Formats: sequence, C-alpha cells, structure tokens
Amino acid sequence: MSSHPSPLPSAGSGPLQIAVLGGFRLWVRGRDALAALPGGSQRLLAFLALRERSVMRTAAAGTLWPEASEEHAHASLRSAISRLTLLAHEAIVVSVHDLRLADHVAVDIRESRALAHRLVNPDGAGREGDLNNEAIAALSDDLLPDWYDDWAVVEAEEWRQLRLHALDALAERLTAAGRYADATSAALVAVKAEPLRETAHAALIRVYLAEGNRAEALAAYQHYRALLRTELGLEPTPLIQALFKELQ
Repeated sequence: MSSHPSPLPSAGSGPLQIAVLGGFRLWVRGRDALAALPGGSQRLLAFLALRERSVMRTAAAGTLWPEASEEHAHASLRSAISRLTLLAHEAIVVSVHDLRLADHVAVDIRESRALAHRLVNPDGAGREGDLNNEAIAALSDDLLPDWYDDWAVVEAEEWRQLRLHALDALAERLTAAGRYADATSAALVAVKAEPLRETAHAALIRVYLAEGNRAEALAAYQHYRALLRTELGLEPTPLIQALFKELQ
C-alpha cells in the first residue's frame, strides 16, 4: 500500500514539497521536478529532509560520500549543491560551515513522525484527525525503499519500527472506538509490513474478536501459527496463545 502526496494545489502556495515515504519525490511549484535533479542532489535533499536542524558541511559530506577522501567528499557536496535546479536551490540554506532544509519546504515524514509519536504515547491527548484513513495511509509506506546508503538504511529501520508500533496502537484505539473496519485496515498494514510480527497479528485477532467474528479470528491465529512454524520453527508466545484460549 503506497500513499503518494498530491501535487501542490497552486503555484502560489507551498512552492517546494519533498516526499521520502514510498520513494523520493520532489515538487516545485506543484510540478514534479525529480527528473531534472542528478543523483547526488537528490541524495542531499533527502538527507536534509530527514533532519530538522542544521548539519555541518563536514558531517554531510562524510555521511553522503563515506568512501571518498575528505577533499573529494567536500567536492561532491559542492557539486550536489551547485547542480540543484534554480528553484530547487531554494530548498536549502547554505552557510560557510553548515546547511539545512529551508523552513518553507514541506516534508511528508515530519507529519507522519509526529502522528506516530502521538499514537504510541499512552499519555498523549492526540488529535481528532488521528483516527482516520489518512492516519493509516500516513503510516503505510517505508522510508526511501530501495536506497542502500548506510545513512538511509538506518533512517528507514528507525521509521519502520516507529510506524509498526504506531499501527499497533492505532488498531487498538480504533477497536476501542468500535471502528472495526478501520482497525482491521490498520492491523493488516502492520501485518503486511512485517508478516512475522506477533503484535500485529494479535491486534488483528483482537479486532475480529471485538466485532464477534470468531471464525475470522481463528483463521487469523491458525495462519500466523503455520507461518511461524514454517519460517522460524517456533510456536506463538503466550501473548497470542491467550487470545486463542478466548476463542475456545
């Protein structure tokens, strides 16, 4: 399941938008501007989009070009900056010592991260819009899939863990609110993201039990048990076995 942000509504509102969920994308004045950017410039924008503060030029160069000498890494950074298109160049603020993403640039991961943190915080008040299909979509995509730079892999795994916990919490909250269809969707997104994750399967079974679908709950348990045996040679933990006892 992939959610792609809509193009910006007009040329006069929000001139720059970066997406890193489901793949890297860039909109300038509401138009797709990715094709005009060379790879090094794309990596620079994605790197800065994942940070909400300034980054030292030395740190950026060393992270983005770790195998190059310091001199060549700094040269590659200068090249990546200079090869930004005229409008895309407005996306970054560069000084002698550091650089950062400009304040007016919209980045999809920032809203999704904030949503995820609200959901996993048991003491958080949350927002009215946190329990809807848009919330599920915001937690449905991996970060920079098919990017294998070390820094991107670390960021992707951190986001994966956060969104999986958030999806578990979202499914639980939707179940408690009696919104079983949405709760099922949230749980299934988590199951799809990590098929062997027990808490995701447990959340799905709880939804089925809450809405009285015992047959579907049993089928979900048996499917997970068979999958766990086949893939890992393991049995479900007491957490999910307790749910099976409820079925009995």
